Amino acid sequence: MGKTLYFYATLENVTNVRPLGEDFRWFLKLKCGNCGEIPDKWQYVTLVESVPLKGGRGHASMVQKCKLCARENSIDILADTITAYNAEDNETFKTMVQFECRGLEPVDFQPQAGFAAVGAETGTPFPEVNLLEKDWTDYDEKASESVGIYEVTHRFIKC
Repeated sequence: MGKTLYFYATLENVTNVRPLGEDFRWFLKLKCGNCGEIPDKWQYVTLVESVPLKGGRGHASMVQKCKLCARENSIDILADTITAYNAEDNETFKTMVQFECRGLEPVDFQPQAGFAAVGAETGTPFPEVNLLEKDWTDYDEKASESVGIYEVTHRFIKC
């Protein structure tokens, strides 16, 4: 089963908001598909971490045994689905990434550090965007204007 993370934000003078690098950490709350247990702590998956699945069935970004029911579950980031959020996507939900879920289902997402963006008119790079507070602001020297990402939210939908 797959889950799509839809991203939503209000953009001010920026575009191409995206996770930066294969070591970008997707912080998720993950639910066991077998017993429904949702641990309190945030866990992260990255493209650079790949764990072999039992029985030679490929690899996943995370393999984890449920503390409640002891079932081994996995989740994998589908790298070719990672998409930037652009100025034309402003204030709409748009796919940012898809996950292949084998027993681990993402139920919440916490954006943190590791995002990047560029000035909408100038192309000025902003390589260190932290969305933990759901808002981010900076200043584009080339355009002499403030830039920002506001009201960040998300939703998961089965794909």
